[in-house]
Amino acid sequence: MKFEPIPFRSEWYDQACELRNELLRRPLGLDLFTEDLAAESAYRHYGILEEDRVVACVLAVTVTPQKAKLRQMAVSVEYQNQGVGRQLLQNVELDLKRQGVEALELEARTTAVGFYEKLGYVKGGDEFLAVSIPHVRMVKSLVQE
Repeated sequence: MKFEPIPFRSEWYDQACELRNELLRRPLGLDLFTEDLAAESAYRHYGILEEDRVVACVLAVTVTPQKAKLRQMAVSVEYQNQGVGRQLLQNVELDLKRQGVEALELEARTTAVGFYEKLGYVKGGDEFLAVSIPHVRMVKSLVQE
């Protein structure tokens, strides 16, 4: 398995969209492909590939030059609980840090809070509803103390 930046509108991008739709949208009765994805051209897209197939992905949105927001992380069901999500996030954090990002934020589904906490993210607010399910804002500093 290898970590790769995913170019917008590439074959890998299409695979990542399919994965996001299957895991994050369809279970909620939504369809990613009915959304306007044009803004994603400005996002950084990352993935973990197994034999040229995207098995995990996440988006990074620039908030400020020193801060990014992670969105829509998805790991194929057959690769969950095998360290693939951890591998993806650790590589994303390294890449973003090299680009001058000092802090990350994300809105985690409450079912995923434990996963993010193990990787050093901390809760940054109260629970709220987004796309009809409970989420919690989480943050992580990429600056060594």
